[in-house]
Amino acid sequence: MTQPRRLGTGIGWRPEIAEAVERMPGIDWVEAVAENLCPGHLPESLLRLRERGVTVVPHGVSLGLGGADRPEESRLTALAERAEALGSPLVTEHIAFVRAGGALTASPSLEAGHLLPVPRTRDALDVLCENVRIAQEALPVPLAVENIAALISWPGEEMTEGQFLYDLVDRTGVRLLIDVANLHTNHVNRAEDPSKALDELPVEAIAYVHVAGGFERDGVWHDSHAHPVPRQVLDILADLASRVMPPGVLLERDENFPDPGELEKELGAIRVTLTKARARVVTPSETPASPHSGEAAAPASGTPGAAGSHAAEVAVGTRQRLALGQAALLSALVAGTPVPEGFDRGRLGVQARALAAKRADVVAKVAAELPEILGDAYRPAFLAYAQGHPMIGGYRRDALDFAEYTLLAGHPDDAETRRRLRAWWLERSGPTPPSQRPTARLARATRRVLLRR
Repeated sequence: MTQPRRLGTGIGWRPEIAEAVERMPGIDWVEAVAENLCPGHLPESLLRLRERGVTVVPHGVSLGLGGADRPEESRLTALAERAEALGSPLVTEHIAFVRAGGALTASPSLEAGHLLPVPRTRDALDVLCENVRIAQEALPVPLAVENIAALISWPGEEMTEGQFLYDLVDRTGVRLLIDVANLHTNHVNRAEDPSKALDELPVEAIAYVHVAGGFERDGVWHDSHAHPVPRQVLDILADLASRVMPPGVLLERDENFPDPGELEKELGAIRVTLTKARARVVTPSETPASPHSGEAAAPASGTPGAAGSHAAEVAVGTRQRLALGQAALLSALVAGTPVPEGFDRGRLGVQARALAAKRADVVAKVAAELPEILGDAYRPAFLAYAQGHPMIGGYRRDALDFAEYTLLAGHPDDAETRRRLRAWWLERSGPTPPSQRPTARLARATRRVLLRR
């Protein structure tokens, strides 16, 4: 594996803080959410940063590499286009699943609208490795994948997080984006030791590191990306940096943005943490042994001819087993079906409420007219809707479905508010490609007639 490119200190680029980021001193690179970018119409702020020599890395959130299905070709193409448009040295995604159901389970397709953990099992690892290899072949630059934060644990897991990531790198050669805030989250929520995870990681594969804030409530840590970076997260960064100096470190903040001066202070704290740890970096000969020390190295599945036939033989059955488990979990979280055996019912409840709250927040951003029209009634109305109506087609479709459901239920009570909501829905629902199912066409036409009335 070639040495990852040296990136330096960066910050997550978001439209809300774009001007502030351009003025911040010492910003070597930025990361932008890939799905929020259009290659032909890149934000002027990002173009100005590129002209100054600031590296821009697209960070994907919807590929679902940990899902049972193979990555969608259209999503891979879109990610590749963004990397090329930005001249990026790499792209990043997550070790997570974001949708489930469909053909493998003969059940409705469901969207999580969030990153959910994959089980650390041999089946899940086999599927993840194949999905990562598919992505690597489709992308024009190296891929790095991120460990995620989790509120829940899968029953029957066979590996620790460090072992899971070690085997993933060993079999595919993929790089790692290590989020130290997520290691802290999993320490609180799943009693996992961050130091042990770092002991087992192949630190030479680290492309860069995320640092972010969160908050604790009722013994659960929420990785909010909306709060200051706590000391515990900086301590894990120091532990990692004492083992190997990461090629890049990036501060993430997604909402509740503070004054630019506060963000600069957090970047300064990150730099100080790295400087203090630099003197304690171990040499390669002192690097802790891998979790498989003493074992014969398995052939890398990502290399031509290595274990390829075995992967092909087990793919269908392995994918189907994983699909059934993920569909059952996601259905319990977003559709109110029974909690699968072995899961913590209380934690699933916390996760389900968190998913619904995130849906409400994102829909309010992509369809800002809805909270404007409904006022204080928007959030409780959406959360009530979300309990029995899973997201099936992305956030914009979710906004339309919510408005349609609200109107068909005879709400809001105020006639003028209902008129404004109906006008908004009719303007945006518009003509749709004809469905192949006559009953679906009839139902759609009937709803439009009713809503026009």
